[in-house]
Amino acid sequence: MSEVEIRPARREEFDAVGEVTVEAYRIEGFFETDAAYEAKLRDVSGRAEHAELLVAVDPDGQVVGSVAIVQPGSELSEISQPGELEFRMLAVAEAARGRGVGEALTQAVLDRGRELGVERVVLSSLDVMRKAHRLYERLGFRRLPGRDWHPHPGVNLIAYEYGF
Repeated sequence: MSEVEIRPARREEFDAVGEVTVEAYRIEGFFETDAAYEAKLRDVSGRAEHAELLVAVDPDGQVVGSVAIVQPGSELSEISQPGELEFRMLAVAEAARGRGVGEALTQAVLDRGRELGVERVVLSSLDVMRKAHRLYERLGFRRLPGRDWHPHPGVNLIAYEYGF
């Protein structure tokens, strides 16, 4: 998506990142199963302490998407193991959906994985996020069912991997 710039998030964008992330998760119905997670999604400063945060910004400088890149063993790591990179909280603003923002952010994560020389990139996704799953599979991710997990009753996370 040529009209969107992918770059590290700036501190002054953290509130916008939180809003975009909460909006994206609300659209997917996530808070119906885990309402307490909203506070964690809004805590972008806390996230930035334990992850690399990337944003997608439109030509007007508006944040239209974000993703957190997580190292194994970090506080935000969920399923990654040594030699892997994990990404979490991929979010695209409703107004920017269908314009390639999610794909551009995912490609940026894969580029970061190549830079770091990891063996694979992994992620967990809510089982009902079918559009995201189609994107991941189109980009070459494969299911990793041995790492599927359930952090809370009614919250089913399925795992994917992209091997280099």
